[in-house]
Amino acid sequence: MFFTKIKSVTTDELQSVLKEKPVILDVREPYEFKNGHIPGAKNVPLGTIDSYSGKGPVYVICASGARSTQATKKLTKMGVDATNVKGGMMMWKGARK
Repeated sequence: MFFTKIKSVTTDELQSVLKEKPVILDVREPYEFKNGHIPGAKNVPLGTIDSYSGKGPVYVICASGARSTQATKKLTKMGVDATNVKGGMMMWKGARK
């Protein structure tokens, strides 16, 4: 099998760049997003990621890291500078909205 190497950061690394106002795509479903997300994150459910039209750089997060990995691969194929957030919201220690 061929695995595409994707860029990844930890939630702590993402926390350290928040002051730069990065674009964060939360690929969870809307009901999950409403239950708590990183302030400023955009909700783009995995099922709609194909319609994303930004160029990046973007950070992609979900609940645990599985959906964000899929989304990061898709976005990268689409030419977007995307970085997966490992561990997802389960590992996020920062502020939530």
